[in-house]
Amino acid sequence: MAIRPLPGRRSLLKGSLAVSAGLALPAFTRSGRPSAEWGVQAGDVTRDSALVWVRSDRPARMIVETSATESFRNVRRVRGPLTGPGGDFTGTTRLRGLPPGEQIHYRVLLTDPDDPRRTSAPVAGTFRTVADRRRDGVRFVWSGDLAGQGWGINPAFGGYRIFDAMARLDPDFFLFSGDTVYADGPIAATAELPDGSLWRNITTEEKSKVAETLAEFRGAFRYNLLDEHLRRFNARVPSIVQWDDHEVRNNWYPGQRIADTDTRYTEKSVDVLAARARRAFGEYFPVPTPRPGTREGRVHRVVRQGPLLDVFVLDMRTYRNANSPGDQTVDPQGVLGREQLEWLKRELARSRAVWKVIAADMPVGLVVPDTTEGRPHVEAVAQGDPGAPLGRELQIAELLRFVKHRRITGTVWLTADVHHTSAQHYRPERAAFGDFEPFWEFVSGPLNAGAFPASQLDGTFGPERVFVKAPATANVSPAGGYQFFGEVDIDGGSGELTVRLREMDGTVLFRKTLQPGLVGQ
Repeated sequence: MAIRPLPGRRSLLKGSLAVSAGLALPAFTRSGRPSAEWGVQAGDVTRDSALVWVRSDRPARMIVETSATESFRNVRRVRGPLTGPGGDFTGTTRLRGLPPGEQIHYRVLLTDPDDPRRTSAPVAGTFRTVADRRRDGVRFVWSGDLAGQGWGINPAFGGYRIFDAMARLDPDFFLFSGDTVYADGPIAATAELPDGSLWRNITTEEKSKVAETLAEFRGAFRYNLLDEHLRRFNARVPSIVQWDDHEVRNNWYPGQRIADTDTRYTEKSVDVLAARARRAFGEYFPVPTPRPGTREGRVHRVVRQGPLLDVFVLDMRTYRNANSPGDQTVDPQGVLGREQLEWLKRELARSRAVWKVIAADMPVGLVVPDTTEGRPHVEAVAQGDPGAPLGRELQIAELLRFVKHRRITGTVWLTADVHHTSAQHYRPERAAFGDFEPFWEFVSGPLNAGAFPASQLDGTFGPERVFVKAPATANVSPAGGYQFFGEVDIDGGSGELTVRLREMDGTVLFRKTLQPGLVGQ
């Protein structure tokens, strides 16, 4: 499929956001008018609602105006929160009562709380609400792993230009599959490339060390917004965002203590770091806000995209057990936790969507080892033994058995995490555990991070690697290629779902079309 030229269904925003170097060190001053130079974002768009995000340069009241046209001739105004230092001057407003299947133009204004006449210049964005009509189809892109291994924003390379390639496809949304930042990965001014030349990063004070304080975690999330390609993308394409490990620390799990020998960290409790990271994550993405004592604002959720698609966003971090060799014969907690697993089974059974995308932040059948504690432990699900399910595999086996026996149709697994792109087909005839129907798992990423060789497969669920593109050596820079994203296109007429794995410039590497209405395929 050829990439559609801009503009597509979404017209280009007029007056593109111009951001100065001052973004790196914003001046919180009360003189003049408020400013929103970090851009706008929309997220978790449904048929009649959306979340809209902004960051101010000072305390200000967030106002969102929506219109059916770019001219904003007739507007609806929604009064949002007061931004301030308690939320790092970020604000998110939920829009309700939107018309389904329509292009929504919005603009955010910031008003001085002491003098409403002092109002920022409007910052505009757009998104399309979910259609009630099946015939409209659905298209989205997904990837993960942004600014990892010290490969940050390099203007000479073109910055995060992969976001321009994704925008050219005019997707309905972007599924950000975790490792949205690398809070544990400092970004230095330069890094040496294999040919002896230098990769030159934009740097900030917060990204000069691993994140420990809330301010440092906020700085890690803010860093990526220095890139003009990402800001432009955010204004045009809404997101569905999940997290993985690098939002906190490599391979983390609840209750973990950082070894005294790791002198990068003075805070040794990973639970403390994770709480700070989760707060910053909620401040810097248009995601539901956590509310203490309730289930509202949790990372795992269903985002319904009309009659063709439900997206089941998993959280494979918050409820997991400790990383271990993964050889337990009984493991009720697993990688999801019992409550999340039961939620997922219940929601899959309730779903009436043609396709049910399981957005996992880690792969099922690819072995991802954890050697951070000096022992060969399991970081993801697969533990390298091709025999009967053990450890966290037991939980996945329970889920796959449930899908088969409840005759749940149209499940597809999407993930990132491993820094290469691949397609795996799982079949019971090849597996040590056979009580499931065949399914596909597609992997994409990284967006702008080091690329790594293909992961080993675990035979427990019978995966066959149908396609893979990965480097032969570890931590290949973005300049060396191997930066990837995936596209999913669901046809409104036939209901067919087509997955395309794409390179950084949008070139299609692999294509697979799946048929609707089947339990397995």
